[in-house]
Amino acid sequence: MTNSSTRRTVLATGVATLAVGCMGCSNSGKSSGSAASPTAAASPTKSPGAPAGRALTSTADIPVGGGKIFKVQKIVVTQPKKGEFKAFSAICTHEGCTVARVADGTIDCPCHGSKFRVADGSVAHGPAMKPLPAKHITVEGNSIRVV
Repeated sequence: MTNSSTRRTVLATGVATLAVGCMGCSNSGKSSGSAASPTAAASPTKSPGAPAGRALTSTADIPVGGGKIFKVQKIVVTQPKKGEFKAFSAICTHEGCTVARVADGTIDCPCHGSKFRVADGSVAHGPAMKPLPAKHITVEGNSIRVV
């Protein structure tokens, strides 16, 4: 075997191996961003960084009519009415950006201007067309915990 044919064999084998390895990277023909899209998970899930049983925050940290974003856990906790706490994914359903603020009754995405209502995560202003998925939390005394 010559040097050039050995080199071609090694390169061909490497490319084939890479192609097979990347098959698992495919998002099954879905449009970009949909493989990791929060809309893919219809049911609420636990969030990283806040194991069940650990307090995420205090009820005093969540303003009435507003909320607070927990970027590491990718959760937004809101208090639409005094004593009523809700939690949603902090990942915008439009293109997967992390929401940046909670103000004037909405959860706002900085990327394309989508806004979601603090009461139920529904779309208040597009381009997003799907609501923020709900997350399970519990309120025990003054602690808000991820379920």
